[in-house]
Amino acid sequence: MCDSYTSFAEVYDMFMDNVPYDRWASGIDSLLKKYLPSSADRPMVLDLGCGTGQITRRLRDLGYDMTGVDSSDEMLEIARARETDDSILYICQDMRELDLFGTYQGVVSVCDCMNYITDGQDFIEVLKRVNNFLHPGGVFIFDVNTEYKYEKILADNTFAENRDEGSFIWENEYEPDTKLNIYDLTLFIRESDGRFGKFFEQHVQKAYQRVEIEDMIEAAGLELIEILDTDTLGAPKMDSEKLTFVAREHLKDPDRPGYYKDGSVQPRI
Repeated sequence: MCDSYTSFAEVYDMFMDNVPYDRWASGIDSLLKKYLPSSADRPMVLDLGCGTGQITRRLRDLGYDMTGVDSSDEMLEIARARETDDSILYICQDMRELDLFGTYQGVVSVCDCMNYITDGQDFIEVLKRVNNFLHPGGVFIFDVNTEYKYEKILADNTFAENRDEGSFIWENEYEPDTKLNIYDLTLFIRESDGRFGKFFEQHVQKAYQRVEIEDMIEAAGLELIEILDTDTLGAPKMDSEKLTFVAREHLKDPDRPGYYKDGSVQPRI
């Protein structure tokens, strides 16, 4: 899960400054505008696995009423410290146990946070909980790293970066049989006295086939709308490194809160 980020939280944004957050936020904005009712005034959107709030803040600035959820206290402390007002609500929760106060017109999850769900049943549980907290007709937009990226790009490679403020060594291992991607992250972070502290973390993600995710979306009661190459927002390619899935809540009765369209009562989580 995303709570793997502990000591790395302090320097996360420094090492992630090459991530195209502006482009990702713009793409999410275009998808939300495409699929949410045009009458929605400042739609309520949940950022699931929000980390330090990079996407959360950008969507807020684009006109959304934002809530951020993450299981890392360290990440959320940084996100809150960067706010000058209370316009974003940040909540510490494990996405597998998502339990909110109301429903949202949109839920988003970026930066391959869903790949940290390494058990298929847990993946379905997250989808079900998202579905439960979506407005009738609301959409869930999430991305995942592809098998191609794990097998061909990350593979059994080592990545390293050295900066004045800190350095890291990323030793990656992909296991095709289990489809688990394991990387050992060694961090050297400059302390206040100028010396470098050494930290170690291990992260585990799972590669899911596209058809697996399609089946899990259906099993959770969501309706798959679209699958896109994350970088281009066009059709997926054989060498797409990241895919974006757009799924919609489609069973709730918009005129009877707490009920499905067939008259049955929506279960409480």
